[in-house]
Amino acid sequence: MGRSGRSRHQKRARAQAQLHNLEAYAANPHSFVFTRGCAGQNLRQLTLDVRRVMEPLTASRLQVRKKNSLKDCVAVAGPLGVTHFLILSKTETSVYFKLMRLPGGPTLTFQVKKYSLVRDVVSSLRRHRMHEQQFAHPPLLVLNSFGPHGMHVKLMATMFQNLFPSINVHKVNLNTIKRCLLIDYNPDSQELDFRHYSIKVVPVGASRGMKKLLQEKFPNMSRLQDISELLATGAGLSESEAEPDGDHNITELPQAIAGRGNMPAQQSAVRLTEIGPRMTLQLIKVQDGIGEGKVMFHSFVRKTEEELQAILEAKEKRLQLKAQRRAQQAQNVQRKQEQREAHREKSLEGMKKAQVGSSHEVTPRRASLGFSEEFDDDLEDDDIEYFCQAVGEAPSEDLFPEAKQKQPAKCPGWKLRETDRGKGRFSDQKLPKDKPQGAQGRWGPKGVSWHRGRGRGRPRKRAA
Repeated sequence: MGRSGRSRHQKRARAQAQLHNLEAYAANPHSFVFTRGCAGQNLRQLTLDVRRVMEPLTASRLQVRKKNSLKDCVAVAGPLGVTHFLILSKTETSVYFKLMRLPGGPTLTFQVKKYSLVRDVVSSLRRHRMHEQQFAHPPLLVLNSFGPHGMHVKLMATMFQNLFPSINVHKVNLNTIKRCLLIDYNPDSQELDFRHYSIKVVPVGASRGMKKLLQEKFPNMSRLQDISELLATGAGLSESEAEPDGDHNITELPQAIAGRGNMPAQQSAVRLTEIGPRMTLQLIKVQDGIGEGKVMFHSFVRKTEEELQAILEAKEKRLQLKAQRRAQQAQNVQRKQEQREAHREKSLEGMKKAQVGSSHEVTPRRASLGFSEEFDDDLEDDDIEYFCQAVGEAPSEDLFPEAKQKQPAKCPGWKLRETDRGKGRFSDQKLPKDKPQGAQGRWGPKGVSWHRGRGRGRPRKRAA
């Protein structure tokens, strides 16, 4: 039995092909389509329709909130590889469409003279043709009448061309071209017509009956005696089903296209069906930047060279003032940081001096109360004895580092009887013989116990 699965060469080739596809997809231009400001219901629907035109190289489910600024969108667009912004906005007078090139501009501002939504265009057609497979590939861009009418016209053509990936006419697969985006420029009115079409290729030179047979839905031949009647006369077919074709849309196919009868080197007709949306645009101004910057062109405002020079000088002054403020702010931050460090060092020095002064003040105070160093040694020894009582063995050396270890490794005396072990500290205890008793021993002046929180009980009165 042979080995199942793919060989390592097939897996390697598949991995390389996937990597190549990812690199090619990342190299294509991507876009964000969203609205800014107070947008109505129709404008939001127009935004969704424009996203439909830009698919699949756009964010179809992009959500931009009111609190998100343009800088936030630019910051997000960088890691995602987005190259263009298409922004729709609305004022009290008109609707505007902005086309931005990231990351440095320029920005083209258009006024939307008229527009129609997809639902309006589709409802006006007798038969529309639109399905999801058409939006799996970007549309074919067609620019018309963008001649030598000025630098702003050339800039518009370049911006629209960069919205979609370039096409190599010698290697392109015709099956990937399902839609067409037509942008027509009118030099007289200086307006742009934005149209979106669906492309359909059908064979020509066949009778209406043959065309009906080539369709996916087979015609009804229940009333015919023979199939020749359908092919010869086209019985049962209306004249409206025959669409007029001519030299304007008939071409010879260089390769086979999906569809019945579309063979290479055969005559076929290319038919366009509008699927919307429609827009009539007029260029207002061109800015050198993202939403701001120098105005390179304006349709209504004309300025002289002196006014342009004054604007440039004012802009340079603003930039210089902004740089000075940033430098001053950096100096202030550095100065405050140094002040905080100096204050911290000074505070630490003061805390060290306070600790040293308090340690020197303890000894005179204890001497004024009548306590001697021997008394302190007795207290420390008493702590060791208490540890021996509770635990039953001598403490380690690091448990009482400041105490003077005068006792042997094993505690002398202080042995509890085995029958009384665990009943308490004061059950049948044997005091060490060499331990002095009285006020100089375990009890302080006037019979007060000095065990510093060891829980040795309340102060007891000495016996008379």
